[in-house]
Amino acid sequence: MEPDHTQAKRYQKAQKKVKEIKGFYEHLTVFILVTVILIVINLLTSPEYLWFVWCIMGWGIGVVIHGLKAFEISPAFSKEWEERKIKEILEKEKNKQTSK
Repeated sequence: MEPDHTQAKRYQKAQKKVKEIKGFYEHLTVFILVTVILIVINLLTSPEYLWFVWCIMGWGIGVVIHGLKAFEISPAFSKEWEERKIKEILEKEKNKQTSK
């Protein structure tokens, strides 16, 4: 049987992950709503120049990066990668100290 603190830690980790995913969906929803508003404003005020495209591209990059991080699609953003890197650095430091 697992100790209670381990199960609680796993629960907190899962809860944090759900908050990250929820945050992404909120970000995506706001992005879509604001994009629609910007398109309408652009088409009503200056349909000859479609400036809303620049807004969508700039903010869209942020939404994509947020999604990659929230769903841990890119290994550079994953928590596991961070933990492996931390262990690797600590191991190198330990080896340096023992070789002195």
